[in-house]
Amino acid sequence: MKKIRWGIIGCGNVTEKKSGPGFQKADNSELVAVMRRDATLAEDYAKRHNVPKWYTNAEALIHDEEVDAIYIATPPSTHKEYAILAARASKPVYVEKPMALNTEECEEMIKACEENDVPLFVAFYRRAMPALLQVKEVIESGALGNIRFVTTVHHKKASEQEKNGNLPWRVQPEISGGGHFFDLASHTLDFLDYVLGPIESVNGFATNQAELYQAEDIVSGSYVFESGVHGTGQWCFNSYKNEDWNEIVGDKGSLLYSTLQERPMILKDEQGEREIEVVYPEHVQQPLIQTIVNELNGESHSPSTGKTALRTSKVMDQLVANYYQKSGSL
Repeated sequence: MKKIRWGIIGCGNVTEKKSGPGFQKADNSELVAVMRRDATLAEDYAKRHNVPKWYTNAEALIHDEEVDAIYIATPPSTHKEYAILAARASKPVYVEKPMALNTEECEEMIKACEENDVPLFVAFYRRAMPALLQVKEVIESGALGNIRFVTTVHHKKASEQEKNGNLPWRVQPEISGGGHFFDLASHTLDFLDYVLGPIESVNGFATNQAELYQAEDIVSGSYVFESGVHGTGQWCFNSYKNEDWNEIVGDKGSLLYSTLQERPMILKDEQGEREIEVVYPEHVQQPLIQTIVNELNGESHSPSTGKTALRTSKVMDQLVANYYQKSGSL
């Protein structure tokens, strides 16, 4: 069994605990190099995480002969650039979510990887988290019966940083693709794609209510899955509280769960309700990283690819299209 040697481009906050250690702890996996433009920060990360090499140039890391595969953990604005560079170097690509700024960029990344015969994976890691896979298990067990609809409600308070005009990159569309919706709702929509199948029809409305930044801060939408299941979603990022829940309803019961918060699921039917415990792994991306390493070794297939992530990008673009078409940026 071959040990996959990883290089990380962009060793920021997401790599500190969520992903970075997962490359070191997964079976047959090793983190051998990291890159950050700031040399001091790159060196500091490498020393703290016992990584033997660090770079300030992405191409240098990509072309390192001791690096087998590339993890791109930069903001979405550079995902396409680095993914194409890695593909042309014949290195498998694992890219953070959202996959890119928009659907068109996602398609370019997929094309480049196909032309260079390298796999492309995306960090929609909830597809492999044991805690969230319990949702899939409940559905497949028949406990909910025939699925009829799913409802999502996600509220988030505006941060003091946003209120003071010191805007994080996640609400700067030229860097992130949009507002918090693209960063957070992408997890929910992608996981629904995984457990309920692809979405085939979408209607959405996005506006900016609080006017703290240029991006949309509220999105409402409805959609229909290829299976015939209906869905509605409401995402508000200027609310008075932080809240995140989804309810999948069938003709025998329903399941209430959170995409982003570690809290019990609630299974309901005519006899009553019961809680299902949810426990997150220490490094939330490690289970998905393991599936990628396994695929690169020819053992199995990872559930989160460029093509599955492309579907999520298309849905998000359609949900906010009315807002960005007005400004001419979509």
